[in-house]
Amino acid sequence: MTAETDHDLTREPVAAHEPSPRSGSIALVLLVAAGLVAVAVGLMTLGRAQAQPYILGILAVLAMVGLFNLFAFAAGIIRFVDRNLDDPVMGRIADHAFDGLAVTDPRGHVVYSNAAYLTLTGAAGPQDVRPVERVFIGNPDVSEAVFRLLKAAREGKRQQEEVRISGNDGSQGRWLRMRVRPLGTGKRETRYAVWSIADITRDRERQEDVFQELQHAIEYLDHAPCGFFSVNPAGELAYVNATLANWLDYDLAEIGSGGLKLTDIVSGDGASLLTAIVSVPGEVKTEVFDIDLRMRTGKTMPVRLYHKLAFGADGAPGPSRTLVISRARDERSDPDRAAEVRFMRFFDHTPMAIATVDRGGNVVRANARYAKLGQALGLDSTSKSIFRAVNSRDQHLLIAAINQAAEGQADVAPVEVALEGTRERWGQFFVTPVDAAENDAEVAIVHMLETTERRALENQINQSQKMETVGQLAGGIAHDFNNVLSAIMMANDFLLNAHKPTDPSFQDIMQIKQNATRAATLVRQLLAFSRRQTLRPQVLDLGDALSDLAMLLRRLIGEKVKHETIHGRDLWPVKVDVSQFEQVIVNLAVNARDAMPDGGKLIIRTANVTTEEAARLAYKGMPAADYVRIEVADTGTGIPADIRDKIFEPFFSTKEVGKGTGLGLSTVYGIVKQTGGFIYVDSEPGQGTSFQIFLPRHHAEPEVQVEQPAPVVGASNGAAKEAGSVTDAKPRTDLTGQGTILLVEDEEGLRALNARGLRSRGYTVVEAENGVEALEVLEEQSGGIDLVVSDVVMPEMDGPTLLKAMREKNPDIKFIFVSGYAEDAFEKSLPEGQQFDFLPKPFTLSQLVAAVKETMAKAG
Repeated sequence: MTAETDHDLTREPVAAHEPSPRSGSIALVLLVAAGLVAVAVGLMTLGRAQAQPYILGILAVLAMVGLFNLFAFAAGIIRFVDRNLDDPVMGRIADHAFDGLAVTDPRGHVVYSNAAYLTLTGAAGPQDVRPVERVFIGNPDVSEAVFRLLKAAREGKRQQEEVRISGNDGSQGRWLRMRVRPLGTGKRETRYAVWSIADITRDRERQEDVFQELQHAIEYLDHAPCGFFSVNPAGELAYVNATLANWLDYDLAEIGSGGLKLTDIVSGDGASLLTAIVSVPGEVKTEVFDIDLRMRTGKTMPVRLYHKLAFGADGAPGPSRTLVISRARDERSDPDRAAEVRFMRFFDHTPMAIATVDRGGNVVRANARYAKLGQALGLDSTSKSIFRAVNSRDQHLLIAAINQAAEGQADVAPVEVALEGTRERWGQFFVTPVDAAENDAEVAIVHMLETTERRALENQINQSQKMETVGQLAGGIAHDFNNVLSAIMMANDFLLNAHKPTDPSFQDIMQIKQNATRAATLVRQLLAFSRRQTLRPQVLDLGDALSDLAMLLRRLIGEKVKHETIHGRDLWPVKVDVSQFEQVIVNLAVNARDAMPDGGKLIIRTANVTTEEAARLAYKGMPAADYVRIEVADTGTGIPADIRDKIFEPFFSTKEVGKGTGLGLSTVYGIVKQTGGFIYVDSEPGQGTSFQIFLPRHHAEPEVQVEQPAPVVGASNGAAKEAGSVTDAKPRTDLTGQGTILLVEDEEGLRALNARGLRSRGYTVVEAENGVEALEVLEEQSGGIDLVVSDVVMPEMDGPTLLKAMREKNPDIKFIFVSGYAEDAFEKSLPEGQQFDFLPKPFTLSQLVAAVKETMAKAG
């Protein structure tokens, strides 16, 4: 135990350089204990009566000593000291530290300080020690820093400040680093603050010397007669010297703030040369490039780059170091250098990728376009083989061409091969031999031109031409079939009228009728694909139309497939043929059902697509405009990539024999195209299929006098037929009539059947084989002609020409065109404002007489 006076506020601090003597020892404790034992033994020999006063006296003395120590400890006169604090090793560490150390209590009084603290604060001795704020009071350069340190000390936080103390005698002054921290983490210890002061003047001087040297180096580099820049692995300019910034007309501060990339200052594909250096782990490479730099104004300047790049142990590139030599003067002063500069410009700015290769196909030299191609193909930066740019299945073609060039063959045929990469790309390689005497390493010059877009365009044109050719063929076949089917169906009607249901042959006649109707449906699908069917478009709300189809679709797809329709908000109107639109949706739904034999989900979505959105979609062949999109998606088996381009072709089917005609999607394609829309398919095997239909938005026009549309008698609902329910129009109760009809048909058998059917209903029929004969009959007929029923395609004079000629003689004559082609196939050749009705082939007898009676009943 040691005693100290704690009540005096100006007490003398305990300086670490005068340590307190160590209080107490084990020998003294043993001596006191031995004395007490000896006294006790001596008193035991005196007897109880004689020893009692002595015992009481000893106890009284011990009690007084104990009571005195208790009061002294309570008053602070005596305190217990931890023996660790009196440890000479621990004390000497703090006493002789280079940094000044001091401890202040909650009132700011210094309770401990070492010798270094006394020296740094200018104290003559322990009695002159002062806290930090009193040492530097009145110094304006230090007061703010000291205030922040005091605030941190009161809050029990750590704080550090570096200040400069000016010399009083005109000397240069000193730099001090002052720190403060709490004594410990306990509640009582945090009230004590530990201050440290270190003289860092020499460190600051060394830093300033280094900074000055760095400033001089940067100044020398900035004003060097050549440019310099550094690029980090991300392609950003980390440093550009003032000379290069001045050449490029850039603000040096703008470049230093990281506002530019390498591609911003390098013209064309030159940046690819710098980033395409083959990676070798742990090596440093220096390459020389002749390229053009791009100024802020867009002008270019030729330069030579000495590009140094270091690779890490893992092969990752670090920041580059690049020296830039301007070659603009060479163009004006040295003709040979000017020619070299022009050649390098041609070499790097050509749209072809150019490379020289050795016998093994390794690239010796390459231009910027080749380097860019390699990066676009994702080639390994450690490989220089030109064969890595080619798909493995076509590499043998390029190898053979380079071998021919290596053997000195002059005319090497160009090869077109598939390029390597994640998507399909094509390139055409032109290989030219190099004279071995000039350079033994280089055996060939390879020029490569990417042909991906050209091949895509050729494929698109070929596909379009093929579809157009097939469409023309299908349309021609459909027209001839319609004439044959019309004759079959008309003759079949006569047989049905002549036989009762009880006749043995009645069922055979009905079988003929059903198969003829089925054949007519197939012909109608061919016409839909060739876009030559008759459409009766009307303004339609797709939301309502799809809602009407919901029940039919549920019956079609069955219980295993879940159906969901998601309607877009405020759908724009479209103008389509309702029945044909229903057939499109039904055909797609049937295909989706067949693609989900184990069940799945069919989703139909609708949405508006603005012009801007359509432009972003970038579907081939679809111009930017307002559309309404109908998406029919399933979760089925998907469509393999090799047949995706064939699905819209007629008679192409992946279904088993007898389970599909191959006309479902071709019909969809034709209807959508004839409506003015577009259809695209997105599918991956095992991921389902999505058909995207885009129908043009209908803009309402000012009201005009609309002609009454001609009835399409006998046109059946395609969607209903797909569902298995034939909805033939019910025959009228009275189909008889009177009047003279001029029947014009070049097919003799069909003309005879049509004339027979009309006569059986009470009409007078005059026949003509073609348009010329029909005009002669019209002149010869004294009683006049009430109605002309004419074919469209006929020899010598077709139907539209006949209509024009007859209207010149009799403007009020009524006309019905019959044809296996669509109405709009010949409507464009008619004069504007002509009135006529149209009946598509094939048709039944009842449909023919119904159309005739309805047209005859119209006011002339």
